[in-house]
Amino acid sequence: MSQRPPAPVLDLDKLLAARLQAARARPYLATALFALHVVASRQVPTMGVDRHWRCYVSPAFVDRTPVEELASVWVHEVSHLLRDHHGRSDRVARERGLTGPGERLRMNIAADCEINDDAFGDGLVEPEGAVRPASLGLPDGELMEEYLTRFRLGPHTEGLAWLDCGSGADGLDREWELGPDGACGLSQEERDAVRFRVAQGINGSPGSAPRQWKRWAEEAFHPPQPWRELLGAAVRSAASGPGAGEDYVYGRPARRSAGLPGVVLPSLRRRPPRVCVVIDTSGSVSDTELGSALLEVAAIARAVGGRRDLVTVVPCDAAARVAHPLCRSEGIPLLGGGGTDLRTGFDRALGTRPRPDVIVVLTDGQTPWPQSRPPCRTVVGLFPRGAAAYDEEDPDYVPDDPPAWARVVEIGAAAR
Repeated sequence: MSQRPPAPVLDLDKLLAARLQAARARPYLATALFALHVVASRQVPTMGVDRHWRCYVSPAFVDRTPVEELASVWVHEVSHLLRDHHGRSDRVARERGLTGPGERLRMNIAADCEINDDAFGDGLVEPEGAVRPASLGLPDGELMEEYLTRFRLGPHTEGLAWLDCGSGADGLDREWELGPDGACGLSQEERDAVRFRVAQGINGSPGSAPRQWKRWAEEAFHPPQPWRELLGAAVRSAASGPGAGEDYVYGRPARRSAGLPGVVLPSLRRRPPRVCVVIDTSGSVSDTELGSALLEVAAIARAVGGRRDLVTVVPCDAAARVAHPLCRSEGIPLLGGGGTDLRTGFDRALGTRPRPDVIVVLTDGQTPWPQSRPPCRTVVGLFPRGAAAYDEEDPDYVPDDPPAWARVVEIGAAAR
């Protein structure tokens, strides 16, 4: 009676040689690559990571894969963790009502598209079976949340059913993972420290990283502000208000369908709210503050689940400019330089169609304000000003405080 050949033992020397090659090809990722703890597992199809920075590796996969391809897979897997795909997938699942392993597979595919559009070349070969946006007929340069809206599982994705990068890619825990209480996982503080070191390396070596990584590093370095927490609270409040972002859909049957056999009733679903950002571009706002405003716009886009189609930007000084749909925050022309009258910005924001659920105003406060409350929630972010900063050709000039109906926070300071 014939016996099965013994299962391969993990070739750790080969795997670690591939990691060293990955660090040489992408030196700015070295801190993250060497922070991963290797766990041999015959249950993982190839390589996968969990949210605690453990890397699960199939011995058979290592045995049959060249070192050059393994180096690329190392970079791919650690990219999921650095870009917080597990946390972002959890948020998207909550906001869009996505449940089940099929939707998590879609998130894994979308996350792979975000990584793989510029991951290879310059010392890294493309691994066999790597998912690129072009293979799904999608454009490069988008985020996971955007790719999720552009495809569904079907015949064109049947060949990707094997794909499994672990909970570090889509947030869904696996049976073969060690979980939060397992050995050799990183704490939240340790994970944040790794991300900071990687971002520091990217920002310290301009020109050596792809554009997507530079954008990630810039956002990772921008310190969290209470302003963002306030914005998130305002957005959630707008989303939970009666009639805001509600629509009937047939994607999930209504609960009351059980009482009406044979009748398919739609369920009421919520969408993230539409946000219009009015940016003060008058002469009293510095270029640095305008740059900070664009970073806040990027944070706002993340606050609505990455749906850039729900964010509009209106540059405004004494006159409101064209309302720009958000495609790339760095591509928005912030024209202005004169005096300030944000009332025209409010009028332009309320004139956009469909009308926004939330208006966010970024300003130094030297402006007249609308007399009446807009028919939507309003958040005002104030650039800090000392008393000596207010002139407006009148030494006794003191700007009006924002109206009581707006939620106000000084950017870089505490909310009030």
